[in-house]
Amino acid sequence: MNINSLITGHQQPLVFLHGWGASMQLMNPHAALLSHDYKCINLDLFGFGKSDEIEDYHQFEDYVDALHTFLISKDVYDPIFIAHSFGARVAIAYASKYPVKAMVLTGAAGIRAPLSLKRKLRIFLHHKGFHMKGSYDYEKGSVFLRKVLVDAVNQDLSEVMKEIMVPVLLIWGEYDKETPLWMGKRMHELMSQSTLIVFKGGDHFAYYQEYARFCFIVKQFLEGLDQ
Repeated sequence: MNINSLITGHQQPLVFLHGWGASMQLMNPHAALLSHDYKCINLDLFGFGKSDEIEDYHQFEDYVDALHTFLISKDVYDPIFIAHSFGARVAIAYASKYPVKAMVLTGAAGIRAPLSLKRKLRIFLHHKGFHMKGSYDYEKGSVFLRKVLVDAVNQDLSEVMKEIMVPVLLIWGEYDKETPLWMGKRMHELMSQSTLIVFKGGDHFAYYQEYARFCFIVKQFLEGLDQ
């Protein structure tokens, strides 16, 4: 399976995981800045960018296992994840199964929001046999990505987060509409060694829009891990 990746720098490995529908390009500025002090592994997640899909995919755990296989092939055994949105969901699931040193999660997915009235209606109509058009991400995705998306959004990682005992830095945009700030606050409550920083006025892509500030904060967090 071809995995498109770029590895720069040396020392402690940082693994960059982008969000749904994106590619490693959104993480390139961060990897470039942090590669002065760390080994930065930036990749297109499976089925995105120039990376292949997972051929024998059955459940979301397969996505996590495929990432682990890739990292082991690069001699990475205790990664620090820097992950956005869907990538953060993957990182959290990974940390529940494999060793990690720490995580930086921004606009992280993983907590299922309460069903809205519109969503409840869609489910009701679906069970009654009415076909309704799915979300934009679902409609544009391949068969593989549709399966991954359904598995992901139906999985609530709240209980998993309670078991994570490594340092976690949460960075959130104040006005994030995709993964609202209340989700970040909830994750902060669930993960005992977490810190939450809010970018005032920021949205779901605050980490990219203010990448220099983001990297400065991340570097301070990483330097504190060994003190």
